[in-house]
Amino acid sequence: MKNILLVDDDKELSQSLANLFDADRFRFRFLEDGAEVNDFVDSHNDIDLVLLDVNLPTMSGLDVLREIKEKKNTLPVIVISGFVSTENAMEAMREGAFEYLTKPFDIEKLIDSVNKACDQSAGRRSPFVAPKPVELVTGVDAIIGKSPEIVEIAKLIGQVAKTDAAVLIFGESGTGKELVARAIHRNSKRHGNSFLSVNCAALHETLLESELFGHEKGAFTGAYYKRIGKFEQTDGGTLFLDEIGDMSMLTQSKLLRVLQDKKFERVGGNETIDTDVRIIAATNKSLVQLMKEGAFRVDLFYRLKVFSIYIPPLRDRRSDIPLLVDHFLNKLTSDLGQPSRQVSKSAMQALTRFNWPGNVRELENNVQTALVMSKSEKLERDDFPAFSDDKGEPEVEVSDLEENYTETFAKLIEPIMPKLINGYPGQIFHMLESSFERAIISSCLKHFNGNQVKTSETLGISRNTLRDRISRYEIY
Repeated sequence: MKNILLVDDDKELSQSLANLFDADRFRFRFLEDGAEVNDFVDSHNDIDLVLLDVNLPTMSGLDVLREIKEKKNTLPVIVISGFVSTENAMEAMREGAFEYLTKPFDIEKLIDSVNKACDQSAGRRSPFVAPKPVELVTGVDAIIGKSPEIVEIAKLIGQVAKTDAAVLIFGESGTGKELVARAIHRNSKRHGNSFLSVNCAALHETLLESELFGHEKGAFTGAYYKRIGKFEQTDGGTLFLDEIGDMSMLTQSKLLRVLQDKKFERVGGNETIDTDVRIIAATNKSLVQLMKEGAFRVDLFYRLKVFSIYIPPLRDRRSDIPLLVDHFLNKLTSDLGQPSRQVSKSAMQALTRFNWPGNVRELENNVQTALVMSKSEKLERDDFPAFSDDKGEPEVEVSDLEENYTETFAKLIEPIMPKLINGYPGQIFHMLESSFERAIISSCLKHFNGNQVKTSETLGISRNTLRDRISRYEIY
């Protein structure tokens, strides 16, 4: 019998959640106030799991989580919330929550999380004092969004921020890789020290080595003075290496040594310098493909990829676009000294449908240009550069699909067919077939917030087939 403490001031919801579980295997106890939790946990050593709401009458669920972890760090806590907050998700995971779930719940995920948490707690009821957590820093460069993808990223940030593990961030250009790196740094124990970034694609090999490790006077032509590199400047802090896939093999070798030995020499120097720097790297390239081509070191890849985070493109999380637009409007009107502005409903619909090949960076640029150029109180569709040459994505009406699937899909494929014929002879059918299959599965999964049972039933395929496609196409 597993004993679960459910803390929520909504009695009806609490009972509904309890009813989801087998009464012969799970016994629920209920509390409505966070102030009662600490004493209850102290006096009941048989609790296997705490289900904890964020919004409680007298104190925040996150404060309750902190108190639990200070006394019984091994007791699993699943934090639940009635609204999406990336900061709450980040903080909950950083403070040691087993999971962070938002209402309405994905029932399959909730049950799975409860089972795993209860299994983890078996035989681990001996309390010990947890290390003092660092202060959560918020407000600056906040992670904006409410999509399941962004909430998962926030949870990963909170989870990895409390460690010193190297992190590798994947994603297309403009998705916000440096923003995530900064969030990891400012919520880590290193947040009081420097965060510096280097774009590995922007510098020639010699200049990049000098930028990272520094150089001695006369080390090479033009080295008229000694330079202190980023590894010395960032000692005790975090160094963000953007576009790591563009780093030369020679520089990769030197970086690997720093990661292994925490020592380096300046270019042209003999003095060995110790360094304590956390590395966060990012790439918009496939490092796996680069390794196959012999352009990236396998040993360096696994040194960097202790923990990885994938940031999906903006087109795969369209529900975040209105929030991002509002965020940029508030920020940019303040920066530009302009009065508050709004986006018309039709313009927001167009912005949400657009594919944004440049991702969040392109969206921000469009909002800024529209603010500068528009003379009206409301920003309209034509105020945004993305639509100046009618580059908006073709709209597909449901009625069109119902009447003629073939004609609709033909209209979508026709503009890119010449490029496919010239660039991928002999591969077009399989490319389009796999792309179409992945698009359908990704879209349906997103619609059901990742619920595989509903997705497989709706698509008319088995769970095993769905899992196979998720793995094959690396659907996040």
